[in-house]
Amino acid sequence: MKKIALINHGCAKNLVDSELMLGLLAENGYEITLDETKSDIVIINTCSFIHDAEKESVKSVFDMIYAGKKVIITGCLPQKYKLELKELIPEALAFIGTSELNKIVDVIKNIEKKENNNYLVNENPIYSYPENIKRQQITVGASSYVKIADGCDFNCGYCVIPQLRGPYKSRKIENIVNEVKELVEKGVSEVVLIAQDTTSYGKDIYGKPSLKELLIELNSIDDLKWIRIMYTYPSLLTDELLDTINKLDKVVKYIDVPLQHVNKNVLTAMNRPVLDYRQLIKKIRTHIKGAAIRTTFITGYPTETQEDFNELCDFVKEMKLDRVGVFEFSREKNTKSYALKPQIPAKEKHLRKKILMELQQSVSKELNNKMLNKKIDCIVEDIRDDEIVTARTYKDAPEVDGLIYINTKKELLPGDIIKVKVIGAMQYDLTGEY
Repeated sequence: MKKIALINHGCAKNLVDSELMLGLLAENGYEITLDETKSDIVIINTCSFIHDAEKESVKSVFDMIYAGKKVIITGCLPQKYKLELKELIPEALAFIGTSELNKIVDVIKNIEKKENNNYLVNENPIYSYPENIKRQQITVGASSYVKIADGCDFNCGYCVIPQLRGPYKSRKIENIVNEVKELVEKGVSEVVLIAQDTTSYGKDIYGKPSLKELLIELNSIDDLKWIRIMYTYPSLLTDELLDTINKLDKVVKYIDVPLQHVNKNVLTAMNRPVLDYRQLIKKIRTHIKGAAIRTTFITGYPTETQEDFNELCDFVKEMKLDRVGVFEFSREKNTKSYALKPQIPAKEKHLRKKILMELQQSVSKELNNKMLNKKIDCIVEDIRDDEIVTARTYKDAPEVDGLIYINTKKELLPGDIIKVKVIGAMQYDLTGEY
């Protein structure tokens, strides 16, 4: 049996694509390995969202080429650069864009037959989820990502995703429900719903955003414990959706809403919703008792003045959001922001990120201190040998947020939901006892 190795880069949405490719390969008799030293053929599923992610993907490609591997480059990098990438990296044996990942088996068979017609990149990608494929999961644990849609119809000034992923495409409710049921049978306790924008879910197939209806269906699945929603869009967080999240017992009270900025001029330049985000945060907190709110901001966007940035800092200090990620603006070709002037110097972008992160660190420490001696719902992630259990509170998404380290002698399993007393607080993490 032929072994195939895979290296995955980028976001959780890319991870699901990688797992779908591995599922296809497994169904066709290939053995899968995540150790690239154990296979001649290596698939590198790339990210091209920002420049740093590209560099990481390109480094993997050249590392594998120099190691003498047969390299297949898939995903966002070939989709973004198309034939240019093929000319730059002629050593790679295949290039597969974001909408052609279901052809991975054909490509590998062609490589085995020493055929060279292995350039599969559509000029205008349209993503189609291969519903008949069982994902071969790379990460198996308490939680699993579930992609409910892909592509994007918004046109944010800094973002290349619509070019890489095409228009918004939802999956049917019944297909998502069936996948979640299968994950639960494998022992998954928490599903994390992802898309470029989860709040637009269903608009293309049901005629209106239908995340509410999807959540109601998922909430009725036996033995599923938590449902977490990522990547919501500010203007689509309706009262009705927030009330549904509040009402459904399995939907964790966690709102991930990337705001990117708060100044109206910068938001206009970004082609983002120009809303009063203080009112939005207050609305979320009014509708969802105990809501944990996560967001991301971009520093150094073209045209951002010192006054604009100061307004963002004031917002972070005042609103005391639970979780904040900060990115320096990355100038990407074929976006509106590429030609915007004035561009902010790299040093200034970095400094603004540092200032904002330090502000949020003090907010995070303050909020964590308020948790002391309180009991909070947590999901068990890992059991260590030294009687320390690693878990996440309902306020923490996998991989991007904090952890709680629990001292206990009780028998626990990954995926257990437990009430933990908080006994220690750090900037981002907690300690607890159970």
